[in-house]
Order: sequence, then structure tokens, then C-alpha cells
Amino acid sequence: MLGSLHSSLIKTAGAVAVLVAGFALPAAAETPDLTPLVSTQWLQDNLQNDRILILDTRSPISKSGKDDYLKGHIPGAIWSEYPGYWRTDRDGVEGVLPSIDKMEAVLSELGVSDEKAVVIVPDGKSSLEFGAATRIYWTFKYLGHENVAILDGGQAAWVAEKRPLETGNVVPEGDLFVAEPNDALLVSTDDVAGGLGSNAVFLDARPEKQFAGAEKHKAATRFGHIPGAVNFDQDTFYDHKTNRLKSPAELTALEPAAVKDTDAPVISYCNTGHWAATNWFVLSELLGRKNVTVYDASMVGWSRQKDLPISGPEKNVASN
Repeated sequence: MLGSLHSSLIKTAGAVAVLVAGFALPAAAETPDLTPLVSTQWLQDNLQNDRILILDTRSPISKSGKDDYLKGHIPGAIWSEYPGYWRTDRDGVEGVLPSIDKMEAVLSELGVSDEKAVVIVPDGKSSLEFGAATRIYWTFKYLGHENVAILDGGQAAWVAEKRPLETGNVVPEGDLFVAEPNDALLVSTDDVAGGLGSNAVFLDARPEKQFAGAEKHKAATRFGHIPGAVNFDQDTFYDHKTNRLKSPAELTALEPAAVKDTDAPVISYCNTGHWAATNWFVLSELLGRKNVTVYDASMVGWSRQKDLPISGPEKNVASN
């Protein structure tokens, strides 16, 4: 009897195997490996991949926001407010990175996990707003999520090319995100102060007038720049006609001489770590210089410590 039962089970298992073979199950989606910039065509070709999380980051910086998102966005995109939960105020310094615990909770709520690639979609209308995308990108990298990209040309390019849109709100499906911070990507005010007089390159991403001390950010308490810093306005990397970064050849040609032939640490800073993220993105992610880090407190944080030196003339002209 046991032999008969065993024979029946084998026959049943064989029948199930034949049935499964005859009706192939759909293959599970694979998580794509992203390049720092992805094209609109690539994203459209991969819209059905549930291992890709699309973040629409339109914000007041580009005179946009959730109202525009609701009227039309890339199918499946989740709206992610900027600066929103991506930045915070601490010890009187605005725009710094929130706590690791806070970011883990927020990204888990958005549905970020190790199995998902993230594509950040800026509005695509200015270098200032592109800086928001690079700041979010840098945040992902700092938190240990490597598989992240920015949509080249952003929402504006997608719309101009008449690619598909959907309306209404997409509610995130939560997941579990656990950060593995990469401390090499972030420096503190104490770290920067300790680097004065060393071979470190301090790369100031602000406009020349702010670097020279003729103007300043409204939250900075003093005019000028970190002693020994080199000025390289992040806007130099941006093509305002196409609202994209300039071509790879142009970016290479524009690379600041101070960082081109050195293995010394390069500290990218600005006012609050926004513009600094663009210089970091181009140098590190596109030109391959892995000795570049970001000082997120930047001049707002530096200027508030009165014992820290500042170079540049002091003039009573303030700007945003």
C-alpha cells in the first residue's frame, strides 16, 4: 500500500511539473544597475519594472510643487517634497542632513529598499533646482543606497518629448530601508577647521560675489570664504539652453585646475550644502574623482562660529 501511495505521489509531482513547464511563470523583475544620469528613453522603457522607484522632486525652488505633480507626472512617480524631510535645521544652522534614524523612517515610508533602484526627477528648469536633485542623490549615497540616478533633463524634458503622463497622487508602498552611512562623503565644521593649512582643497561652489565677500546668504553671519578656498561656481557646469549638465567633454575641460591633478581631499561647500552637491556630483559621479566630500553646514555653519577665520572683504550687502 505504501509503495502504491509513493508511486501516486511521484506521478502527481510529475504532472505538476509538466503543468508548470507548459505555463511558464512570469520572470521576477530585476533591479537595474543605474548610471548617475539616465535618459528619458531609458526610463520610459523601464516604467513597468517594479524594482524602480521614481521620485518627483518638483518644489518651490522651480516655482512648482505638488499641485503641478497632481496635474501630471511620470507614471508611477511618487512626489517627494524638497527640502522637506531631506534637510533640517540644527544648532541654528539650516539645511543640514537630518539624523540617520529620521532618514531611515522617511525612506522606508517612501518604499526605498536594497532591492529597488531610485530615479530622481527634478523639474528641469534651472541649475538651482538641479542642485536639489544632486543633494538628494548625495543623501542616498551617504546613507549607503548606491543604486540611484537623476533623470537627465527632468520633468521638462519628459513633457517636451510628449512621453506618457498620469494625474493624481501615487501613494507609496512602504518597505524597509536600513542605512549604512558612508562617512567619507560628509565632513563636519570641526573636520574642515582641522584641515586648514593642510593639502586639502576647499572648493567653494557659490557665485563669485559671495565668495569675494560682496554678498552673502541671509542666514550667514559673516561675509567671505574659508581661508585658502578656490571658487568654482557650480552654475558653470550647467547648460541653460538645454537645462542639462554640459556634455562629458565640456565637463572634463571645465574641471577646476585645483582638483584635476591631486589626490588630496577635496571639500565641496557653498552656503548650506546645496550648490556644493552639484560640484560633488560632477566631480565624483561623472568625472570619477572619489576624493571629494561635502560640507553640508557650509558657510552658514562656518560663519556662526566666531572663532573660525574667514577671508574676503566685508561689505554690508546681503542676498539670498
